[in-house]
Amino acid sequence: MAFSMLRFVLSAPPGGEPGHREIYEAALEMAEFAEEKGFGMVVLSEHHCTEGGFMPSPLVMAAAIAGRTRRIALMVSALLAPLYDPIRLAEDVSVLDLISAGRASFVLGMGYRPIEYTATNKEFRRRGKLLDQVIETLLKAWSGEPFEYNGETIQVTPKPFTQPHPRIIVGGSTPAGARRAARFGLPFGPPISDAELNQVYIDECKRLGVESPVVVDPREPFSLYVAEDPDEGWKQIGPHWLREALSYASWQVPGQRSYQHSHATNIEELRAEGKFRVWTPEQCLAWVEEHGQSAWFSHFPLGGGAPPAVGWKSLELFAEKVVPYL
Repeated sequence: MAFSMLRFVLSAPPGGEPGHREIYEAALEMAEFAEEKGFGMVVLSEHHCTEGGFMPSPLVMAAAIAGRTRRIALMVSALLAPLYDPIRLAEDVSVLDLISAGRASFVLGMGYRPIEYTATNKEFRRRGKLLDQVIETLLKAWSGEPFEYNGETIQVTPKPFTQPHPRIIVGGSTPAGARRAARFGLPFGPPISDAELNQVYIDECKRLGVESPVVVDPREPFSLYVAEDPDEGWKQIGPHWLREALSYASWQVPGQRSYQHSHATNIEELRAEGKFRVWTPEQCLAWVEEHGQSAWFSHFPLGGGAPPAVGWKSLELFAEKVVPYL
C-alpha cells in the first residue's frame, strides 16, 4: 500500500491570521483525520527564534497528537538534540515513548542556525561534539541502569516503552554525520538523497562491524497539495508555500544541503522546481500505479501558515478520491 504522511512546521503568516492557536488546533484535528483515513505518519520539525513562529516544541506537540490518536506513527525530524539538556531530553522522550506506546521516532540533528545555539546558551562551534555527547548520554540513560554523569552516579527513570531504546536516527548532510551514525550503530537520516553520502555510512558500518545498516532517505513528492484544478490549487496554497520556502532559503549556509531548500523567488519558479507539487487525484493514482508500494505522499496542508480551510480541501479530496483506491 502507498504510504501517506502529514508534515507540520506550524508557522503563522504576518498579521496573525490565522493565528497559532487556530493552526495548532487544526493540526491536531488533521492528525486525527489522517489516522482515521489510514495515513501512516505525522512528521514534526523544530526551529527557534523564527519570524512566523515555526514550531519550537515538537516533543510537546507530539505528545498532544499521541493523546488524540491511537495508531498513527509520529516522527520528529529533526530534533535539535544539542540544544537540550541530555538528561531532561532522555526523560521527556521516555515519557513520550510511554504515552504513545512506542509510536514516536526521532531524527537527531544539529541544526545550522547560530541564533538557536545563542538562544539556548550552547556553543555553535561545538555542535558536533555536543550531539555526540547527547547521543551517548541518551543511550546510557535509556538502559534504565545507573551510570556515571558529571561525576555522580545517576539513574534515569522511567524506562522507555521501546526496548532497547526509543527509535532514533542520526541526521546529517556531510560525511561526518554519516560516520557518526555508523559509530553509534544507528540508522542514518540525511536531509537529501545522496548515493555517495549513503555509501560513506554503509562503508563505515561495514568497517565497524555494524550489522544491517539502515538509511532513511527522503522521498518524492516532498510537499503535496491535492486539487481538482492544479492552477486553482496553486492560487490557494502557493503564496503560503512560497513564504515557507523563502524562510528556509534565508537560513541556508554554504555547504548546507536539504531537500527542503528551494531556490525559487516566486510562485512560478516554485511550481517549476518540483519540490512542492499540486496534483489532481488522478495524478496521485497514476503515481501509485507507477511506483506501487514504494509510492509516498507527503502532505503539507498548513505550510507557510495556510488557512486551515485551505488545507482541509486537499486532505478531504485525497481521502475521498485517492484513499479508497490505495
